[in-house]
Amino acid sequence: MARNKYQYGTNPRKLEPEYSPYRKRSLKTERKLEVRKTEKKPEVKISRDEKIKITKRIAIVFVIFAVLLTISYRNSQINESFNQVQTLKKKLSSIEKENEQLRVNIENSINLNNIEQAAKEKLGMQKLTNKQTVYVDLPKKDYIESASEEVVIEEEPNWFQKIINFIMNK
Repeated sequence: MARNKYQYGTNPRKLEPEYSPYRKRSLKTERKLEVRKTEKKPEVKISRDEKIKITKRIAIVFVIFAVLLTISYRNSQINESFNQVQTLKKKLSSIEKENEQLRVNIENSINLNNIEQAAKEKLGMQKLTNKQTVYVDLPKKDYIESASEEVVIEEEPNWFQKIINFIMNK
């Protein structure tokens, strides 16, 4: 029964294989292998000019391959260097950004209002009142002594100056 024809009834159709299964041959029908002797094909002689042309072509192919390989290697090195430059530029920009933030923090911390506020909050300091002020009387006499002796520092001459002095003294 063909596959594309309509089948009446509820029974499933039977499928037939599209090939015939392999059947083992009996010993009688089994073919024997024959050894045939083939004649040697005549050798094709290639002239010297043709051999030179073939070797030139092979050499050109190898040279082209080597040139393409070096170009590819060079491009990979350039690409790698470019990637390194890009990562270094990213690091530089992040460091510059951090440096600018630290500079702004330093400028804010130098502000006198911020210093006063930090002293009050962190250290618990207060402004002085008149009761805490103590006045000290100092005489007008100057307690600093002037240097009466001069300090002379002698430097030892180097070897070149020693040679010149030795020559000049003779």
